Amino acid sequence: MEALKKVKDLELGISVVDLGLIYKVVESGGKVKIVMTMTTPLCPYLSKMRDGVQAAAETVPGVKKVEVELVWSPPWRPQMMSEGARAELGIL
Repeated sequence: MEALKKVKDLELGISVVDLGLIYKVVESGGKVKIVMTMTTPLCPYLSKMRDGVQAAAETVPGVKKVEVELVWSPPWRPQMMSEGARAELGIL
């Protein structure tokens, strides 16, 4: 998760972790599966964000293979953001 915090939403400048876009990270024997979503299916940066998440995970020592699965259920909601991200965006 620390490596994924380096990946920022290209419009908001807030990490994908703090935005609540990362639903699950599972590691087994050097293989990592990341389940994530986007704030909207129409996001113009979808492929860049997914590629950024994969590249960040690949920098973690011991990681041999990364799979990023993009899901739309459950749909993303602003309540999924960290307190700090909500405060930064002025969402209470």
